[in-house]
Amino acid sequence: MPYCEILTTTKVEKAEEMKLNHEIARIIEQIPGKSERWVMTHIQDETRMAFAGTNAAPAAMITVKTFGELAPEQYDMLTKSFCQSAAQLLKVPSDRLYVTYEPITHWGWDGANF
Repeated sequence: MPYCEILTTTKVEKAEEMKLNHEIARIIEQIPGKSERWVMTHIQDETRMAFAGTNAAPAAMITVKTFGELAPEQYDMLTKSFCQSAAQLLKVPSDRLYVTYEPITHWGWDGANF
C-alpha cells in the first residue's frame, strides 16, 4: 500500500500523468510484496517552490509512504528510479529533487486495518 505524492513546478499534461502513474507503479513493484493494485498516487503540478534559493529551474518533491520499513537497498533503488523517471517524464534534474520516505505502522483500508 504505497502512497506516492509528487509536487512539481512543471506542468503535467493528462497523457503524461497516466505515464507517470504507470511509472510509479512499475518502480514500486520492484519491491517484493508490493503491487500496482495497492499503489495510490497524488500528482500536483505547477506548484510554486524554490530549490537552492531559486525558482528559475524545475524542481520536485516526491514523498513515498509505505506500510512498514523497507530495507536500505530498497530505499536506494527507489531513489535512483524516481530520480531517473523525474528527469525523463517531468524534466526535473535529479539535483533539483528530493525523495522522502515515511514508513507507516498502521494503515486502514476497506473498513479494517492491515
